[in-house]
Amino acid sequence: MNRIVPDPLFARTARKTVREVVFDFMRAHGMDRIFGNPGSTELPMFADLPPDLSYVLGLQESVVVGMADGYAQVTRKAAFINLHSAAGLGHALGNVYTAFRNRSPLIITTGQQTRELLPYDPFLFAESPTEFPKPYVKWAYEPARAEDVPAALARAYHMAMQAPRGPVVLSVPLGDWDQIAAPLEPRQVSTVLGCDPAALDELGKALGRAKAPVIVVGPGADIDEAWDGTVALAEALQARVWASPLSPRCSFPERHPLFAGFLPAYQPGISDCLSGADFVLVLGAPVFTYHFVGGGTAHIPSGAELCLISDDPKQIAAAAVGRAICGNIRLATEGLLARIGRREERRDGPARTIPRLPEADGISAEFFYQTLSDLRSKDSIVVEEAPSARDALHDFFPIERPGGFFATASGGLGYGLPAAVGAALTSPPQPVIGIIGDGSSLYSIQALWSAAEYDVDLLVIILNNGGYSALKGFAKKSQAVSMAGVEIGHMDFVAIAEAQGCRAVRCANGRELRSCLRNLLDMKGPRLLEVVLTEEN
Repeated sequence: MNRIVPDPLFARTARKTVREVVFDFMRAHGMDRIFGNPGSTELPMFADLPPDLSYVLGLQESVVVGMADGYAQVTRKAAFINLHSAAGLGHALGNVYTAFRNRSPLIITTGQQTRELLPYDPFLFAESPTEFPKPYVKWAYEPARAEDVPAALARAYHMAMQAPRGPVVLSVPLGDWDQIAAPLEPRQVSTVLGCDPAALDELGKALGRAKAPVIVVGPGADIDEAWDGTVALAEALQARVWASPLSPRCSFPERHPLFAGFLPAYQPGISDCLSGADFVLVLGAPVFTYHFVGGGTAHIPSGAELCLISDDPKQIAAAAVGRAICGNIRLATEGLLARIGRREERRDGPARTIPRLPEADGISAEFFYQTLSDLRSKDSIVVEEAPSARDALHDFFPIERPGGFFATASGGLGYGLPAAVGAALTSPPQPVIGIIGDGSSLYSIQALWSAAEYDVDLLVIILNNGGYSALKGFAKKSQAVSMAGVEIGHMDFVAIAEAQGCRAVRCANGRELRSCLRNLLDMKGPRLLEVVLTEEN
């Protein structure tokens, strides 16, 4: 009888568990934090966590995803998340949707009951783990065997990091983490899309012929690290630059003399802003994002051409007018610079001016942003979720650095406060400031606990106007006499913050705002300022 001799290579490689192989993969790809809210179906994963990995606790699953999203966007790396089966993922889905729209690379693992119990519909299991998070994840999968978990995780990571980046979900049964798995082979995967040289040749010629080109910059330009290339291209063309409607990131310095302002999310407002242009170059934004029905039917001024460059095939396919090029925006701007000549500098002065307001007893949103702009470090990272004050931010609070501004791309609330905590968890050299509306903050107010627990250096500013003022504004535009469900007064944000371990103060006087902000900006650690707003300065 033949004797079976054990393969020494198999014996050597089969000693690690699924958990250990997954942790090795995480280390190799710069993921040393697990953002989570623990549950019984994933307990073996984080029990006795190795000392070189840390667990970042959020007190609700949407907070967990928001923190990981902010962390991923600032680091430009994938963030690793662990959520509790179907109920935990369900709590998080609002911010998963926001992460999908933000194009944030999130590796979301969800718990699942042990495989032996799955035929019996056990308590706390996920009935449809791959269908539940769709369509707002790039991929969702539950491996057929425990030993397949590491390879599935590697595939999930590479899909999350491919352009356009986004969240993925991997459902892992409870017993899989302690099973034996082979190590993963190291791989190198390029995630940058090139640009068709012939398409850039044609675009370069069209830009050369244009008499009055303009550029519209969207979040994709900042995501693709195309800030310098975009500035250089605008200066070579002497083209006015507009921010795309409702952009969640800043892609062009907003004090630059060529920066013209922010496109509205309706027509004919967009066409009016672009009036006089004969060529519209859109970088990393939809053509176009609309919020309200307007009176115009044309998407761009009559007689103008349009070209969109994006690494998002959906944006390319959905563009309402013009031609489109699929590719990385940084490479595209660099390629265009090599194909166009430099134009004579404009002599018609800066495209816009930033107004100044006098000090007064009250605090308007405009005066708040003006004062904070005067005092903050221009290198600070700002996370914003105060919809009713967004116009004031645009007018009085210019952003001047790449990776310096983050907001929700979905319009969903509850992202900004945990995202600010996640941004601060990166320990950046720049200060992190979260500017959050009172209504917005209450979707995820328990994120303050995580800020205090991990002692992040973060200034949270709550703009308190006593309710959902954005909805009040919409009601006025529709000529409604009254609006139900928009008042949320008698809320003490100082007490809420202090109860969770954050220092907090309140300011309701415009003449005290400057000194109050200066004191808080000079502090370190988690702290909160509640600013009581009035309608007029």
